[in-house]
Amino acid sequence: MPSRKTIKRRIASVTTTKQIVKAMNMVAATKLQKTKRQFAAARPLFKASVRIMDAVSNCELAGESVFFQQRPVKTTAYVVITGNRGYCGGYNSNVSALALAHMDEGRNEEILAIGTRGRDYFQRLEKNIRHCYAQLSEHTTYAEAQGVAEALLSLYVSGEVDEVYVAHTQFQSVLSHEPTLTRILPMGDGEDPKNKPDRLQYEPDAEAFLEVAVPAHISAFLYGAVLESGCCEQAARMVSMDGATKNATEIIENLTRVYNRTRQAHITQEITEIIASVNISK
Repeated sequence: MPSRKTIKRRIASVTTTKQIVKAMNMVAATKLQKTKRQFAAARPLFKASVRIMDAVSNCELAGESVFFQQRPVKTTAYVVITGNRGYCGGYNSNVSALALAHMDEGRNEEILAIGTRGRDYFQRLEKNIRHCYAQLSEHTTYAEAQGVAEALLSLYVSGEVDEVYVAHTQFQSVLSHEPTLTRILPMGDGEDPKNKPDRLQYEPDAEAFLEVAVPAHISAFLYGAVLESGCCEQAARMVSMDGATKNATEIIENLTRVYNRTRQAHITQEITEIIASVNISK
């Protein structure tokens, strides 16, 4: 049985760890509320963008645009959204594994990692990582998302990649979030939009409209995806730290019981020795 000094040292160590994980839980809860407010504010922009692009994709105009045309796939770009830190359960590994499973279907990949955990994951697998946007995972701004969108559009228009997927995590509740893979380029459902009536009016003209609307839509999608994934990361960290706090409490209780039993055994031994010495003296 360990000594009382050793047990007290272990209790102090676990107590310190409990205080740290409890603080991390509180920080994650604060960040979750902040990110949820950002995501709620950005959602109307994203929904409006989706409605507009859905309407455009069902018109004849879409068949004439490079952004909607299907072409033979040689190289696929993946935007993988993870965090920069761990201690959030399976949040980082789940979305990375989803993207990896899609890559393993025989595609040549170009990976743009948002968050260092995704970059590290694919580096270990010796995958082709084109760029890592670590800052965007921590401090999400529309301008940063717009920069990633411009890089993706440049790769797509130049023909370096033939399609673009975003691996992100959808927030359902604090306890439930689902990794998802979404194709953002080419746009549309893959059906030929030709011979469909175009009932939309464009200002100043259709070509100029798409030159602005498509980059704006991709930027809005990435901005919303990063914010939503951030909500999932903080929620997962809250749950993980809450579980760690409960485990630490249980360990402290068990160690305290062991300490009390050891102390009681020591006292009993001392009393027995005193009684024995008294009997001998008689």
